[in-house]
Amino acid sequence: MLLIECNKIKKYFGDRLILDIEKLRIYSEDRIGIVGINGAGKTTLINILSKRLESDEGWVKSYGKHGYISQLESPDNNIISAEIASKFGIESNWNDKMSGGEKTRFKLAGALDNKSAIIFADEPTSNLDIEGIELLEEKLSDYNGGLILISHDRNFLDKLCNKIIEIENGKIEIYNGNYSFYRNQKNQEKERVRFEYEEYIKEKKRLEEVIKEKKQKSKSIKRAPKRMGNSEARLHKMGGQKAKANLDRAVKNVKKRIENLETKEKPIGQSGIKLDIMDSNKLHSKIIIEGKNINKKFEEKIIFKNAEFNIYNNAKIALIGPNGCGKTTLINMILNNENNIKVAKGAKIGYFSQDMNILKNNLSIIENVMESSIYPESFARLLLARLLFKGETIYKKIDVLSGGERVKVSFAKILLQDINLLILDEPTNYIDINALEVIEETLKEYDRTLLFVSHDRKFVEAVANQIMTIEDKKIKIFMGTYKEYLSRKNNLNRNKEDRATKIILLENRLSEVIGKLSMPAKQNDLEILNEEYNEIVEELKRLKN
Repeated sequence: MLLIECNKIKKYFGDRLILDIEKLRIYSEDRIGIVGINGAGKTTLINILSKRLESDEGWVKSYGKHGYISQLESPDNNIISAEIASKFGIESNWNDKMSGGEKTRFKLAGALDNKSAIIFADEPTSNLDIEGIELLEEKLSDYNGGLILISHDRNFLDKLCNKIIEIENGKIEIYNGNYSFYRNQKNQEKERVRFEYEEYIKEKKRLEEVIKEKKQKSKSIKRAPKRMGNSEARLHKMGGQKAKANLDRAVKNVKKRIENLETKEKPIGQSGIKLDIMDSNKLHSKIIIEGKNINKKFEEKIIFKNAEFNIYNNAKIALIGPNGCGKTTLINMILNNENNIKVAKGAKIGYFSQDMNILKNNLSIIENVMESSIYPESFARLLLARLLFKGETIYKKIDVLSGGERVKVSFAKILLQDINLLILDEPTNYIDINALEVIEETLKEYDRTLLFVSHDRKFVEAVANQIMTIEDKKIKIFMGTYKEYLSRKNNLNRNKEDRATKIILLENRLSEVIGKLSMPAKQNDLEILNEEYNEIVEELKRLKN
């Protein structure tokens, strides 16, 4: 069923053309992820499609109700039914004091309660913990309607989308499939462009060699020797001139072939980013951060109780867990060098936080980055280019940048400082996927100690080689990747479920045995029953412990 159609859409911001869309139709079975760099017009597009924003040219028609989920805006409906509120584990009335996760669940519940034919979602996973993201995935997967989604969470896009719309230079390109399929298609396109360019260069060089060879032959045609008579010389000259003319004509023809070759532009290559830290700054301690007997509480809420942990040199640790469990608290305790937390001597910490207070608004991007950089400006420019700050854009002042752009500049500034211990608190929020993948690749190559908080599962899996969790007021470290951690966790959960089932069965059997022991029938053997009773009690004790 057709839900939205639009035609000849144009939207300007000042004199800049943000969107130029010839035609777009969206159907009830479409579950679309919108991707593009920061500032490409992703939010503008869904605001136009949902009629929250007027286009400057063209028209949009929509059929049926729609719901809208955004981290930055209050919901359209402040009250939802008690039935759907209970399904999402929230109150039925909107409250500004709700947590980020509760607010997102409320907005989604409101969209479903409104029986929306299509849901628009603008970065719905921002500020959600992993459990909240998985709940949102589950609810949107069960939703039977159209979905238009902006997200930097690649797992989220993979699980929910069957189409990807890419916005580039105001134009849209539609790819059938989820995000991974889209990335594969893009990589194939890049590979095809590279191959076509190499074939073009190869053929051009071959033809240039032909020209060179024929010119050499033309030059080598000699004049008649002096000893020849006039008639012989005339014949020699005529033959030579004819051959020379043929060669010159062949050269012209080959030149035309070169001119007629379809020109292929050289694909833009991306250099790898390798942060080489000077040997004098390397940390040689085995343990970089050590915590013993850590206790922390806020009023009556206990965060840590006799917790301890060790972070070893060159470890890349992802600190994960539900919102409110104490992740940021632990990072602040490390940064403040609180009692019972010891940081290795010589550690120089680079810290990324969401408030981005290391940036100076009155300075340009390149001035901010170079203010504390130990690397040459050429390298800083390379890193900024990879983060899509190219050409004159590096001279933009910070106060005119979007939130996502500021995140990227903050990240670049920290990486280029004189540091040997990197701590990042949610570095992936609000940045485009292209930049996220650059940050991911850079951190994979980073050969020093790294501690980071992230709810982006793909990012955690790609970068971390250890997983830190906060459970029951204790700090635990799993020595392995996120995939291995999940596998172990699932196995433990399955074992726990199996154990719970066995306990129920044994307790039921124990009740039967006790009943027979207390009121034995003639056929009952009390000695066997008593022996079974003892065995069941011992097995229950073992399982419960």
